[in-house]
Amino acid sequence: MTVFLVLGLVGLGVLLLSLVAGDVLDGPFHALEADWISTAALGGFVSAFGFGGAIADGTGAPLPVSLAVGAGSGVVVGWFALWLTRLVKDGPSDGTVSIGDSVGQVAKVITAIPAEGYGVVRVVVGGHPLQLNASAHLPIEAGAQVNVTGVLSPTAVSVTEVWQSPSPE
Repeated sequence: MTVFLVLGLVGLGVLLLSLVAGDVLDGPFHALEADWISTAALGGFVSAFGFGGAIADGTGAPLPVSLAVGAGSGVVVGWFALWLTRLVKDGPSDGTVSIGDSVGQVAKVITAIPAEGYGVVRVVVGGHPLQLNASAHLPIEAGAQVNVTGVLSPTAVSVTEVWQSPSPE
């Protein structure tokens, strides 16, 4: 029973190390080029094998049964740890917002835009507010809503005033 408990504690230590430090132990397994080997899966398997075997041994089961219970619980927990780490690794993440993402968005003029110059607009892209220099063919007053129509430089866009349909009378 002591051997099983030691294995369980060692596996738990490896699992905790993988949670804190990442996949630092994957280096030795890199030569195998297998996606199913990860530090979390290995730690989960060893920990569940040890504790599962200790529980079976503590109930008075013979050694072959304790080994089978430990192996079965190790496979289940190891697979679950592998599934969770893949879910986190392969999950989507927010990309970096770029000025090109503002094209087609509605912005608000912060500083008036003259006919032959630049003003400033604020546009929200993916929840991130961007403040950009803006140029337009016609002058646009501060506070107006505009559509971003193109990118002129890494810090400037072209805009046009939002078209409002005349109210029916």
